[in-house]
Amino acid sequence: MSTKYILAIDQGTTGTTVSIIDQDGSCAAKVNEEYEQIYPQPGWVEHNPEHIWKSVLSTIRQALEQASLRGDQIAAIGITNQRETTVVWDRKTHQPIYHAIVWQCRRTTDFCEPLKRKAAAATIQQTTGLVVDPYFSGSKFRWILNEVKGARKQADKGELAGGTIDTFLLWRLTGGKSHKTDVSNASRTQLMNIHNGQWDEELLKIFSVPKQLLPEIAPSSGEFGVTLGVPGLPDGIPIAGIAGDQQAALFGQACFRDGEAKCTFGTGSFLLMNTGRRAVKSKSGILTTVAWQLKGERHLTYALEGGAFICGAAVQFLRDGLGFFAKSSEVEALAAQVSSSEGVEFVPALAGLGAPYWDPHARGLITGLTRGTTRAHLARATLEAMALQNVEILRAMEKDLGRSLRGLRVDGGASANNLLMQMQADFLGSTLIRPKFIETTAAGAAFLAGLGVGFWPSTKEVAQVWKADREFKSELKSSARDQRITQWQSAVAKAMYHGGLSAVMTTKKKAIRK
Repeated sequence: MSTKYILAIDQGTTGTTVSIIDQDGSCAAKVNEEYEQIYPQPGWVEHNPEHIWKSVLSTIRQALEQASLRGDQIAAIGITNQRETTVVWDRKTHQPIYHAIVWQCRRTTDFCEPLKRKAAAATIQQTTGLVVDPYFSGSKFRWILNEVKGARKQADKGELAGGTIDTFLLWRLTGGKSHKTDVSNASRTQLMNIHNGQWDEELLKIFSVPKQLLPEIAPSSGEFGVTLGVPGLPDGIPIAGIAGDQQAALFGQACFRDGEAKCTFGTGSFLLMNTGRRAVKSKSGILTTVAWQLKGERHLTYALEGGAFICGAAVQFLRDGLGFFAKSSEVEALAAQVSSSEGVEFVPALAGLGAPYWDPHARGLITGLTRGTTRAHLARATLEAMALQNVEILRAMEKDLGRSLRGLRVDGGASANNLLMQMQADFLGSTLIRPKFIETTAAGAAFLAGLGVGFWPSTKEVAQVWKADREFKSELKSSARDQRITQWQSAVAKAMYHGGLSAVMTTKKKAIRK
């Protein structure tokens, strides 16, 4: 009998990664493939769903080849995905009717802003744990149905299927036989009641989304469907685990107990803290979300979450937009050339500001430039910004919880940057722990899928699989830390101010045209 493995599909914002993981939690293969980012207008971000699907097929093939495995050696498939990104397709042809609207996209701001001032905003936050913002899927579904010719009529007739990227991939992997999502992804649409795990009729009315468009909601670990007609894979492999990327990372970090937390450094950065069976209501701009639901469990597990829209994407901006270096990994060496940013601040509000500000009008800002400013100063300011954003999120989270965080598990591609990790520990005043396998989103998807088919009997065995790599302890005095955070908050205020001015000018121009 041949050894079995779990295949994890990590469908991210800038690319797809497929990992093959064995029972010891070791990675037998990992392949990443980037795909095109589409920017039709300023603030708009799209993906071609067909390019996403092709990247999934390509990385599956390459990963099997890299590990020298046959498709029949895969015991189960797990999926983790960019969560709020929204796609709608024709049930008969399986073809998308429009590009996927990415979670970063701000096109629905004009719909969301007035909604914030209505009574419905309180209902939305109470029911979903989320603030009204273009970030989430509800307004994206509404936009597609309203703006694509004939889409709303087709949706009302039940001719269209929609969902987040996990749902789209599940549909393709099963040959259109399964239209499902898990509770973690559903909780990010702003259409699910997080207290009962069901689509909410009042929310569907607010966002004008017909229920028949949406997938069935299922636990994060269990039976979602089996492969059918997937190149390189035999029919019948169970897809047994699905979770949004940040919840998958929390699970992949083995944060199974109330109070355990992680930070993922990806395109954006996201802090999640497990709050167990209690949905903690935030008063500090932090989100309450569903973490997961395991096979056979009736209860949901919840988390507090705060996220910055731009984290690793800020380094990509230096690479692609400003041409600072050829590879993102070069930012660490460049930033290390100077011991300080010398007063340079970079607020990477390139897609507005997320938690705890939730300001879609904020714009990226670089301040403190002098004749002596070099690329190294900007690179260091970028890394500092990535860390300082997380400090504000964590402090808001601590306020909601009424206690301090004593340690934080970190993951994601940028967590390999030792300079950034030390900055994060310094600015937080807390110890960071990095695991040996930093791609914990993939690990979480694999763990969930493995639990779904009995590959691992319980979370106890999964926790034994997780292994630490390195700790980073704070080396900064509290007075210096407080001063640095104050400087950062001053720069953020400027970014919000200039963003507000930009919004006012845009409104005036529209009025003049009318």
